[in-house]
Amino acid sequence: MKKYRRSIITICIFGIFIGYLIFAHKVSYYISILYAILSLVAFFMYKVDKSAAEKGSWRISENTLQLLSILGGWPGAMLGQQVFNHKTKKKPFQVVFWFSILLNITVLILFSIYSHQIFPLF
Repeated sequence: MKKYRRSIITICIFGIFIGYLIFAHKVSYYISILYAILSLVAFFMYKVDKSAAEKGSWRISENTLQLLSILGGWPGAMLGQQVFNHKTKKKPFQVVFWFSILLNITVLILFSIYSHQIFPLF
């Protein structure tokens, strides 16, 4: 469990942030459901890709893994990387991964600020 501590703390902080946005009526609770679903998909895709890498069979493309992170599955991807020890040492992948997290959170913040102006009923 000590190995995953940073990932779990980061995910918990993000969960508190999402909870705040929902409580403050900045975003719909559907956003949290979307993050949870995409995170589960990403987590299992890392598991499948790690297994395929060990067997030498067909792999999931890095672009697909990164796209899931950008769309909101980064919490599951972060945990999957640690649990399966997959893609953790590949620096170019990690740079894109952390950029995708920053991009995703930035878009979420902007959406929480401006969504009521764009979608008055949302």
